[in-house]
Order: sequence, then structure tokens, then C-alpha cells
Amino acid sequence: MHRLALTLSSTLLTLAACSAQQAPRAAVIQQSQPSHADLGKLRVHYNLLPTLAMNDAVARSYQVQREADRALLVVALRQLSQGEELPTDGKVQAIATDLSGKRQQIDLRAVRTGPYTDLIGVLDAHPRDQLRVDLQISADAGAGNVRFERNF
Repeated sequence: MHRLALTLSSTLLTLAACSAQQAPRAAVIQQSQPSHADLGKLRVHYNLLPTLAMNDAVARSYQVQREADRALLVVALRQLSQGEELPTDGKVQAIATDLSGKRQQIDLRAVRTGPYTDLIGVLDAHPRDQLRVDLQISADAGAGNVRFERNF
């Protein structure tokens, strides 16, 4: 019995020594990515999510079809004033690029949410896609570029 335990221990140590893999480590929780950027007095909120992640009421209010392999880009422009976010208008151009380099121009349209106007657009997004979204923003309160990535 002792010999079997010794042989088993020796075999396990040999296998571990032969392995090129690192020893297991505890998972590290990564901070969530920011979903807004400030450009001068302009705050840009943005999100990209699968259309199937929306509930029916939100999809209806945005007039968006919930479909597999489709994502919704939401961009909200707000003017910063004394710590408050006020409604503001501006122009946004959006392009999504996947890991293979395929680019999609995203047509954005305005939707009203209470006193605010947000910009939304629908694009192709497949499982395991990683999409980089480039936004070019121009408004009276500020202008600039914002880039973010989302995994599906």
C-alpha cells in the first residue's frame, strides 16, 4: 500500500514537471469597462448589446426587432453643467470592426426618451464576435472620438 502511494505520488510529480502549463491561479475579477466618455462639457454614454438582451417593451419603444446575430448600439449625448447632465444634440458617426477586419457603418437614428434624445443603430454581431466601435462625435458642448470594444 505504501509502495502504491509512493508510486502514485512520484507519477503525479513527474507529470506535473513535464507539463508546460502554469499552476492554476485564482480567478481575477476584472473591472467593468466604462460606458461613458467626457469630451469637454459633453458626456457621451454608449452601449452595445445583443438585441435579444432587450425585453419586449424596450424593443417596441425603440422600434427594434429582437433577432439572433444582431446588436443594438445606443449613444446618448449629454451636456455637463454644474454636475448635472442636460439634454443636448449632436452628430455621431459610428463604425464597428470585427477581429477579421470587416467594417460596418452603423446608421444611427434619433429616439426620444423623456426629455432626452438618444441615437440608436442595429448591426450584425455573432456569437464569439469581438467588435470595436469607433464613434466620431460633434456637438456644441464638445467633439472628439470615442473607441470601445464589446465581446459577444
